[in-house]
Amino acid sequence: MVQIAFILVGARALRDRWWVLLVIALAFIGVACLILIDAMDGTMSVATQVFGGVFVLEGLLSVLGIFALRGIQSRSLALARALALVFVGTFILDYQARDGMALSLLFGAAFLIDGAARIATALVVRFRLWRATVAVGIVEIVLAAIIASRWPFSHEIKVPLCISLLLLMSGWILMRASLMLRAHLSEVAILALPLYGGRNWYDNAPVIVDESSPLPPSHGPMKVRVWTPAGSADVPAHRPLIDRYIAAVDRTGAISTGHAALELEPDLYISHYPADEIDHPPEEFARILRATAENDVKGRFQPSYIHEVTNWCEADALVEFTRFDARRLRAFWAGYRQDDTYNLTNRNCSVVVAAALDSALEGVLASRMPWLRVATLLANPDVWAAAYIRSRAEAMSWTPGLVLDYANTLKRIIEPAPPPFAARLRDFLKRFRRPHPAPTGAAAAARASMSDS
Repeated sequence: MVQIAFILVGARALRDRWWVLLVIALAFIGVACLILIDAMDGTMSVATQVFGGVFVLEGLLSVLGIFALRGIQSRSLALARALALVFVGTFILDYQARDGMALSLLFGAAFLIDGAARIATALVVRFRLWRATVAVGIVEIVLAAIIASRWPFSHEIKVPLCISLLLLMSGWILMRASLMLRAHLSEVAILALPLYGGRNWYDNAPVIVDESSPLPPSHGPMKVRVWTPAGSADVPAHRPLIDRYIAAVDRTGAISTGHAALELEPDLYISHYPADEIDHPPEEFARILRATAENDVKGRFQPSYIHEVTNWCEADALVEFTRFDARRLRAFWAGYRQDDTYNLTNRNCSVVVAAALDSALEGVLASRMPWLRVATLLANPDVWAAAYIRSRAEAMSWTPGLVLDYANTLKRIIEPAPPPFAARLRDFLKRFRRPHPAPTGAAAAARASMSDS
């Protein structure tokens, strides 16, 4: 969550007041300790109720916003997300009336699934620091076992315990980030901080030295185009999660992993592709997935979307952004394209699109009160969703399906489809109170002649 919030607010807005972040980190740690003390006393923690209320409120607001979306698929995904938020929030609000076992099992199942997924993907992909990821997965499985059992605590205090652990971890991350920001140079992108350096995906984070130099002309929105694995292949039988996020097998037995690209018309097109098509025989697929140097191949950069459509097919998903920083986007692309090395799970089409998207969106939500904006973002469930998607990608790799979900989530944060209710009400009142302009010219003469008659 912290990573997403920092990207959207930007390093320049945060660096000069790094000490505020340190205070927030200490506050997070203090609140976590208070929740633990409250839970140990056997009383219901107010923080737990607040979390449940936030989930329910966000879910209900999401239901109201569904009608502004276009397309049956978009509405279906938004409705599923809204119902899930309401369901979890209701469970948390009703926590005090139960013995806590059902919700504890829900949290335990989440830890178990996430931990097992981290271990499995790390063992397959073998990226840098994969052993640390396996260790985190083991810790999550141990936590799942503790939550599911009555040892060493009863079920009534395990949910407050999970919330306090989350706050403690967030406080630790914020404390580290505050010290990093203290020594951060203003012209360097926030993506260059060690906070984002787990997979070396931001080695080409933009450095903006001269902002007065003219940019090449561009028009229209920034477009993220995605070819999902199932949408770009003739798939006889669908496996929803695997086909969307990993790969699909067509009728001939070939494996399709899909594709992702980013476009800013008329001259910027980010699309990384292997110079020679990589064969994906099923028996060799596990070896190809390893993010090691032995799987590095020569790559090429596609010239345009029209070229890709002509030689392959049209993308089956599109996400457009009207708020972005074209200078940072171009600076990132200028650095990345100096090396065309392609790796299926560590330097692929989806990795470059996700990194370019983060670079282009840095600072788009900067404000005169940056820390208030950070706090607001940390309370936004869409930021939590984006953070979860990033964690999945860091544990495995960016795939076209993950990029599509990430782009859609960021768009909901930056450019929400329906304006906030308060903004719509304010706009209505302004129009209602606005005095009618006095008639001039021909309109005034016509009104005068009518009054004379």
